[in-house]
Order: sequence, then C-alpha cells, then structure tokens
Amino acid sequence: MTQDLHRQLETLRPLLLRFATLQLRNVAQAEDVVQDALIAVLEKPERFAGQSSLRTYVTGIMKYKIIDLLRAASRMRQIDTDEDQSEADAVDALFAADGHTLQAPRDWGDPAASFAQQDFFRVMQVCLDKLPVQTARVFMMREWLELDTEEICKELGITTANVWVILYRARVRLRECLDLNWFGNAPPST
Repeated sequence: MTQDLHRQLETLRPLLLRFATLQLRNVAQAEDVVQDALIAVLEKPERFAGQSSLRTYVTGIMKYKIIDLLRAASRMRQIDTDEDQSEADAVDALFAADGHTLQAPRDWGDPAASFAQQDFFRVMQVCLDKLPVQTARVFMMREWLELDTEEICKELGITTANVWVILYRARVRLRECLDLNWFGNAPPST
C-alpha cells in the first residue's frame, strides 16, 4: 500500500508543481509547497478516506498551503505586476461597438457530465497555460483557491476594478479555448 501511494504521489508531483508555480511565481516556493503537501499525506495516510481521488485530496492540502504562504508573503512585500495590453485588444475584438458579443456562446451540452471526465481537466490546464501569467493567476486565486477580491488585490497590488476586468477576460478566453478544444465547436468560417 505504501509503495503504491508513493508511486501515485510521484505521478501527481508535476501537476502539483505546475499549479503551485503558476500561483507563487517562484519555483523554490512552489517546490516547498508541493513537498509539504506530499509529506502531509505520507505522514498520515490513514486520513485519506478514499471519498475523493488522491489527486483531489492532495490538491486540497496544497491549496491551503499556498493560501497560507500567500497570506504570509503579503505581509512582507508587495508584488509589482504589468498588465498585458495586447490582451485587451484581443478581448475587445470579440464585442461589437454596443458592447454585445459578436457571436453567442455555443451549446456546451451537459457541463456536469464534462466535469466527470478526467481529460477535461487536462484540457482546462492547457487552456490556463495559454492565458497570460497574471490572468491565469488571478483566475486560479479566485476560482480554485477561493480567495476573495480584497485578498487578491492585496496580494497582487491591483485594484478591485482590475481584478474584475482580469477575471472577465480570463473567463472569455477560457470559454473560447474550451469551446474549441473540449466541446469541439469550431467557429463558423466566414
């Protein structure tokens, strides 16, 4: 059992490290957080009741380790960020002058069924990797780490309005990426 657990955790390590690196933007800190999460599982394997996948369980532990590290770091320093202006142009191109979308979202079928499929999360990760680093980071802080807007603003040194614009852009781009790469709805040729 212990050998099997070690193998499973070693398989998860690259995924955990990629996410932690995205959030922390520091490879050494990301390594530490991943290591702490893996050690927590190995020290008390009996706590994993099997009610979820091992990946979900370890990711949940790591989530709180990242939040703790972000909160501690926000008390020590501010992070300077640059907004990618070319992204705004790409998002603006999706809308008409009156603010309405040029193309209505396509039917995605039953989204709940898609979440049940393992490959969905692989495609979602690819879509997140295609986002600008700051955009992906804000999106994951909000949606995965479940930080509130005030915490995100404090951590990144940006305004509330900026957070909402970044989240909006992230959702638009993720919707497009998932539309093309998961739901198979290529835009109609013009």
